[in-house]
Amino acid sequence: MGTPDFAQKSLQALYEANFEIIGVVTNIDKPKGRGMKVIPTPVKKYSEEKKLPVYQPVKIRNNEEFIEEIKKLNPDLICVVAYGKILPKELLEIPKYGCINVHGSLLPKYRGAAPIQWAIINGEKETGITTMYMDVGMDTGDMILKEKVEIEENETTGMLWERLATIGANLLVKTVENIENGIIKREKQDDEKATYAPMLSKEIANIDWENKTAIEIKNLVRGLNPIMGAYTFWNGKKYKLWKVQVIENEEFRKIISTISMEKIIENIKVGEIIYSDAKKGLYVKAKDAVISVEEIQAENAKRMKIDEFLRGYKL
Repeated sequence: MGTPDFAQKSLQALYEANFEIIGVVTNIDKPKGRGMKVIPTPVKKYSEEKKLPVYQPVKIRNNEEFIEEIKKLNPDLICVVAYGKILPKELLEIPKYGCINVHGSLLPKYRGAAPIQWAIINGEKETGITTMYMDVGMDTGDMILKEKVEIEENETTGMLWERLATIGANLLVKTVENIENGIIKREKQDDEKATYAPMLSKEIANIDWENKTAIEIKNLVRGLNPIMGAYTFWNGKKYKLWKVQVIENEEFRKIISTISMEKIIENIKVGEIIYSDAKKGLYVKAKDAVISVEEIQAENAKRMKIDEFLRGYKL
């Protein structure tokens, strides 16, 4: 049971490990892009290529017809990876060996819908994958296997997502093999150490120049790349920031050696542009340092490197 490319990698790993996959459950096809063409989920696309039976219920809760279909399949095990729906107790109880999940964090940290994004937004230095038995709670079940990874300084959600998808797929195969061979280790989670990673709202993407430090702004930009993009406004128009760096004030003095740094910093408010030049870049004042914008996107325009952008836009 899964939906995005993250889940497709796990399905592929199970298929290539020669497990018998008797059914695949994924979300319904949805319209995407400018033409709003209906696109199958990555999991469905892969399943159809491999001629695996696909089920796409609109809902799972209070859906007796779907529950009966799964009962008829009589699965030994259900693997859930980024499916996008909470499973009811009656479904969790169907398979002989239970339902297991691949979760994109080191549980009990970052339970919830967006663990990869929040780990980056919060400036974590490490994260990982946990496989776990599912229960009726939100990512509260017993843990099985874990693999830890370091988060790189400039790593985006997109980059980390790709890495964890591969790690998760391999860890899932190992977990299923252990269950098959009777090597089952269950570790209870410490609920007191739990943190939560709720779904991302559009409001969080609006950069709070007044209250956030420069590194917090950079982490927000990394964490929302490529999902939605952190944004800000200039002269009433919306601009998305896709890549930024933090420049300490002393370092900024060396970059912009032709102007009086002190006067400019004193006269400019937090969140305003300090300096804009196609050759030297775009710099915005944060409350404790300077933000150098490296990739940007204007309203109804494409994403651009800052030098290309500033040759066409005068800020």
